[in-house]
Parts: sequence; C-alpha cells; structure tokens
Amino acid sequence: MLKDGPLRVVGAMSGTSLDGIDAAELITDGVSIQAFGETRYRPYTDAEQASLRGALGQWQDADLTEVAELIETAHARVLSKFDAPDLFGFHGQTLAHDPDGRGTHQCGDGAVLAEVLKAPVVWDFRSSDVELGGQGAPLAPFYHFALAKHIRATEPLAFLNLGGVGNLTWIDPQHDRPEVPGALLAFDTGPANAPLNDLIQSRYGAAFDRDGALAASGTVDDAIVSDFLQHPYFFRMPPKSLDRDAFKALSKAVADLPDADAAATLCAATAMSVALSVDHCPSAPQRVLVAGGGRKNPTMMAMIAAGLDCPVAPVEDVGLDGDMLEAQAFAYLAVRVARGLPTSCPSTTGVRAAVSGGVISRPR
Repeated sequence: MLKDGPLRVVGAMSGTSLDGIDAAELITDGVSIQAFGETRYRPYTDAEQASLRGALGQWQDADLTEVAELIETAHARVLSKFDAPDLFGFHGQTLAHDPDGRGTHQCGDGAVLAEVLKAPVVWDFRSSDVELGGQGAPLAPFYHFALAKHIRATEPLAFLNLGGVGNLTWIDPQHDRPEVPGALLAFDTGPANAPLNDLIQSRYGAAFDRDGALAASGTVDDAIVSDFLQHPYFFRMPPKSLDRDAFKALSKAVADLPDADAAATLCAATAMSVALSVDHCPSAPQRVLVAGGGRKNPTMMAMIAAGLDCPVAPVEDVGLDGDMLEAQAFAYLAVRVARGLPTSCPSTTGVRAAVSGGVISRPR
C-alpha cells in the first residue's frame, strides 16, 4: 500500500518526436504540487530512432518484441538512476493512435518495468479513456490545471505543448477541480515538430532545425498553408486528437520546395493551426505558456505569437521546465490513478464521464 499524503514519484515520457526519454521527479498528492525534483534525459541513438520510426503505425497484433524490449530497456536504464521513489509513471511509446477506429497503442509493458525497478509502476494511461468513448489524448491537461494553481494564476490562460503533435489546454483557474464543467478545454491543435523534424532528418540527417535557423531563412508558401488549413480536422469541434502522421499530405506538399522554404512553410502551418485552435477557447486566454521542443524554435514561436492577440512565452517565464512538463504530467497522473482520482473528463478527451485511466503493476 502507498502511504497517505504527498508521494515522491517519477514520470517518464517518450513523445512522438522520438528524440529520447524525459524523466522527472515530482512531490505531489495528486491534487497539488508540493515540489519539483531531479530530472534526467536519455536520448535515443540513431539506430534506436530508426527502429522506432520503422514501428510507427504498428498495432498490438504486430510482432514488436524487439521494439518493446528497446523501449523497456531504455526506460529502465534512466528510471533506475532515481533513488527509490514511491511510484513510477510510465507512458510508453505511442506507435499508433486512432481513437475512432482501432484505438491507441503505447508500446512497452509496465509490468516488466515494475519487476526491474522493484517498485509499483502506473502505465497504459490512455486505453480506459478510449474504451469509454474518449480520444485518449491529450492527457496532460489535469496537470496543467495543477500548474495553473501552482503559479497562482487568476485569469484564464492556456498551455501549449509543441511536441511531435501540438496540443492546447485552456484553463479557468477560478474552479477548484479540473473535472468540473468550465474548468478545462483541451485538444490537439495540429502538427508541431514531427513534420519539420522528419524534413530535417530526410534532407540533412539531423534531428531538428536548430534554433529555427533554416526556417528563418526561407519563404512561406502561402498556397500550401492555405490548402493545409482546409483539412477536415480543423472543422471538427474539440475535444479531438491526432496521430503523429495525420498530416502526411502536408509533408508531401513541401517535398519539392527548397529546404529553407519547406521548413518555413511547415512552421507557418503549425502556427496557423494554433491560431485556429485558440478560436475554440471558451474565452480568450490572457497568455499562452509554451512547453515542448518547439518553444526552442524562435521562428516557430514568432509565427505563433504573430497569430495571437495575447502574450506567448515559454513556460520558463513562470519558473517551469518546458523540457520536462510532459514527464512531470505522467508522474502526477500516476498518483491520481493510484488514488482513484480522475485523469481525464469530457472537456479534455471527449470521454463520456470523468475517468481514472491506467494500470498499476507491482513487483512480485
């Protein structure tokens, strides 16, 4: 049995950008945040990234033994460096996401990690939500709500995560719980880093456009961006979610552009999708706080800021860690699962009712 009160918990996140594993320690009771602990990052090697890319789009019925072992081993190595936390939160690696069809697939077995780490592991956070009619994503909004309380926000604000896919959480911090009507609205905005990273990987063999330098030197193809914005996804009301490769047509559209113009056009497409998303908010956010790798791309950030009528800033401006926010979120959600508290609700994933999703595996 876990003790009452705040727990020391470590969460791990490996996102659709496929760069590596973020791991972060949090002290929390699953409601409020008491303290932030140490963090670690374990990059995937080029060979590991190639294996993960080759598995994208695969479902649970495929033979993914080697890929699962890669994911579990890499996570075990980074998580074992933390000093005996009470609990671990393990997201796994999303390989496929189709909540209106086949469901969602996060590869990696938390039961294996529980045995290796000799501690309870919470995992499979998304399946219960999907089974109850939800999108299974995004799942960080309940943590964003706790962060809004932690930074003592009083006016509506939004957290924007720019990972492989972008997602937005609008928060009214006047409410006392995240699951009550009017407290949250959350959904995926569109592509973020994934198309740009894939472009840089294919043309330069590099992981990303460092400092947005290539995009900054290019010219946006407005016709491609305009056509991109006609995608049916943008006409759906939230909550809604995306697979990493939902916008393959966008990548094909820039295939014949010069490198810099292609990068600039992909950044502009991300920025415009964010601007359209903010229009869905129940009221205008007073500020947008940005986490994820995209916040380190000045070109993308400038384009996003130009499309919004409120300040846009990295979460570091309010004392948070934009590299580790998602890992912290799964630490926070792990405690909520262990305590039977909801981790998603109708306004964050479209699930029929607030649900506590996740499986708890304990070592034998």
